[in-house]
Amino acid sequence: MRIAVVGGGISGLVAAYRLRRALGDSAAITVADTRDRLGGVLLTSEIAGEPVDLGAEAFVGRRPEVPELLRELGLADQLVHPAGLRPLIWSEGRIHPLPGRTLMGIPAGAAAVEGLVDAATVERIATEPDRPLIWRPGADIDVHSLVADRFGEQTVARSVDPLLGGVYAGSARSIGVRAALPALAAALDRGAASLTEAVAEALPPSSNAPVFGALRDGYGALLAALAAHTAATTARDTAVTEIRRTAGGWAIDPLGEFEAVVLATPAPVTARLLVGIAPTAANAAAGIELSSSALVALELPKDTALPPNSGVLVATGESLRAKAFTLSSRKWAHLAARDTALVRVSFGRFGDDTVLGLSDAELIDAATADLATVTGVPIVPRSAVVQRWPGGLAQYAPGHAERVAEIESALADFDDLAVTGAYLHGVGVPACVAAASRAATRIAAGATAASA
Repeated sequence: MRIAVVGGGISGLVAAYRLRRALGDSAAITVADTRDRLGGVLLTSEIAGEPVDLGAEAFVGRRPEVPELLRELGLADQLVHPAGLRPLIWSEGRIHPLPGRTLMGIPAGAAAVEGLVDAATVERIATEPDRPLIWRPGADIDVHSLVADRFGEQTVARSVDPLLGGVYAGSARSIGVRAALPALAAALDRGAASLTEAVAEALPPSSNAPVFGALRDGYGALLAALAAHTAATTARDTAVTEIRRTAGGWAIDPLGEFEAVVLATPAPVTARLLVGIAPTAANAAAGIELSSSALVALELPKDTALPPNSGVLVATGESLRAKAFTLSSRKWAHLAARDTALVRVSFGRFGDDTVLGLSDAELIDAATADLATVTGVPIVPRSAVVQRWPGGLAQYAPGHAERVAEIESALADFDDLAVTGAYLHGVGVPACVAAASRAATRIAAGATAASA
């Protein structure tokens, strides 16, 4: 059986790997990608001769998908966890501790954000349970509209936006409550009398388990292992331009003919490829927008006086050009052991692609200047690496769940076509692994039934 996987990011590679395990050596699997490499928006490069991730660097450690996949691939010893330091927030020209007892920055009570917001906002949060809350079960609005109304604009700009910017390269205005905060939406649907009550109900139970995990040698180790175990034919620098139904399956230009296909492409590409096959699904996918970003990795002298924290998130409206700083040598013990200090500086939010037009030198200068501002110490990089991510992250806008349901419903009758990717059920690597595994299971089941 010939199967094409269009898109060689983590979603496509996991789908191909799962198909290989399910169908065995007899399956002819081809993975195509427009880039000259596999991995999509995951990329491990080098700085000072050591691996450094220039896309995502971590994953949610409380989800099982990545640790289980690492064990399957014989990479369990690659799993590392943070040193346990807390990040900071840069707001009003100074640093503040990251509030505790929040849900994606939404506080469970006024005490959580005291010192970060003004007294009037603290009072607004404290008295929020006394104001009637109007919420229609099943409704979905952007996070800003909900939180600003109940807890004030400062809470959004200084607590919520910095966290959403890190996850989605977006803001509270571009992200919907139901997709980004399903537990909060569920609490509101169940009749929570206030946002305060809903947040308290939605907070995960306290746990000593590490919140995040990473790979000691970067995501490149996982990508290489997936590619090796999949043993697929790869078509790099190859843009799939059209997919057409044939008597025996699918004609995929320029790859050839296949019995089944997995589309592990970004939402706009998926929409374009599906328009002649499943126009309803294509229309829904076309409604999912993307955000662009850029990252600068700075190699600093080992003795640079960085704060004893994991990073610094930047509030909306600040004069800094960067949106976040990951103090990697503080955050990760395995990086602290290196001979240099490593800092990742992130740029770019949804609706503003100007970062893509800046030169490498301009981005490095901005990263250096902004880091000096937030740390209060001279920053003199030994070297730096720049990576741009045009259209790298999907925006989970209000109505996202309905769009995804429409895509999946429109494709439900196809047992030889599946879609997967970070635009469906979560932008994090664990969510991508889970969605890709489901797509592969569906294709494998169709193949088994066809051969029976």
